[in-house]
Amino acid sequence: MLPQNKPMNGDLLPVSAEEISRLLEGAAPFRRREALSLLGSLTPRRRLTLPEAARLLATTDPMVWEKAAAMARSVREEIFGRRIVLFAPLYLSNDCVNNCLYCGFRQVNREARRITLSPAQAVREARFLEKKGYHRLLLVSGENPGKTDAEYLAQVLRAIYRETGMRILHVNAAPMPEEELALLKEAGAGVYQVFQETYHPQTYREMHPSGPKADYAWRLTCMDRALRAGFRDVGIGALLGLYDYRFEVLSVIRHAEFLLETHGAFPHTISVPRFKRAFGAPLTRPPRPVSDREFEKIVIVYRLAVPPAGVVVSTREPAALRERVLDIGASQISAGSKTDPGGYTQEARHADSEQFELDDTRPIEEIVRMILGRGYLPSLCTSCYRVDRTGETFTEMATDGHIRGFCLPNALLTLAEYAVAAEDPRLREECLAAVEEGTKEMEGSPLAGAFAQKLARVIAGEKDLFF
Repeated sequence: MLPQNKPMNGDLLPVSAEEISRLLEGAAPFRRREALSLLGSLTPRRRLTLPEAARLLATTDPMVWEKAAAMARSVREEIFGRRIVLFAPLYLSNDCVNNCLYCGFRQVNREARRITLSPAQAVREARFLEKKGYHRLLLVSGENPGKTDAEYLAQVLRAIYRETGMRILHVNAAPMPEEELALLKEAGAGVYQVFQETYHPQTYREMHPSGPKADYAWRLTCMDRALRAGFRDVGIGALLGLYDYRFEVLSVIRHAEFLLETHGAFPHTISVPRFKRAFGAPLTRPPRPVSDREFEKIVIVYRLAVPPAGVVVSTREPAALRERVLDIGASQISAGSKTDPGGYTQEARHADSEQFELDDTRPIEEIVRMILGRGYLPSLCTSCYRVDRTGETFTEMATDGHIRGFCLPNALLTLAEYAVAAEDPRLREECLAAVEEGTKEMEGSPLAGAFAQKLARVIAGEKDLFF
């Protein structure tokens, strides 16, 4: 039996499984000429609609997907330019009262080494990452009301802001009541991120047999509570591999549309996590595997259907695939990630405290060099969260093409700051050469004069200058 349209708290469910199933069943593949005509018309304003996304996902013509990939790159660059945002997750706790079949944090995993960082330990991890050049972190925690509740997370947020130079902290944590989410926002959280994991109700029940996470509707409506609690930016996603990826992709798009219709803004980020094996998890293989080619199609469709969203690809994926998706719509990637609490300051890997296995283990230095090598600009910018270019404002500015005018100078300033602090002289020179080349793109910009002044100050050693 599928969940009703209205859960106990009165919020409407943003996604109807019946609607998505009907769309999939009735989606006829595009004919080539029809598809090429449609794709050629797409812009940040003229996005791919949900029925069109369903038909595109049913289309197998390689020429159509070649055109779709080119349009996804074009749309991303029209919105954000050449910048690729870098961040790192900071895992706070693997204590969890849920029993997700695919997760190493699950409560009945008796082999797991349980760790919950104190605020002081979290600060130590953040300082390590700050020295590496990161300015934004995603705080991640298992769900344990007795240890990792909103008050704990707020304490960690305040401690990191107080004792480090970290500029923005996002939170990936369990769904909470509105008053607890308000506490996180007051403590300085930027984006509140929750993945539905799977939008298919029956699969959801099978994957989450016990614990608070077993409540499908409570999780699905958490973004509405977050936005009412004061958050302006939220992040969504589905764990690919649990159910038919086409159903999940259409559900994510419908969820994004619901947020726009209800709250005036698209989700700030859409993450594209794919199933990875986890220590102590009974599910060792994805029930519905997603191939690399299908993964690329998913990135393309997200970009074309929700143009302003940051499409996030994590270190779950192999290096070669992560590099390819930069050319087809991805705009944010993590680098040098650890998924075990305390993992950054430890010399050895501890698989028994990880949430899942990683694939791309390259450090930030290599990722920066790779991004530069592909013709993009690594960006460590945090400015939008700090000058209120968020929520509805960000969605409008991105759709109108205005956010790009800030992305370029801020990416260049943060890259210059990273270069000045870099220990590797060769990397420093490569970054500064990219900054010099990127400065040519500022010619004619109304910010050109102010940018030149700020850049000179950054090269001289000043930090945290932005527009």
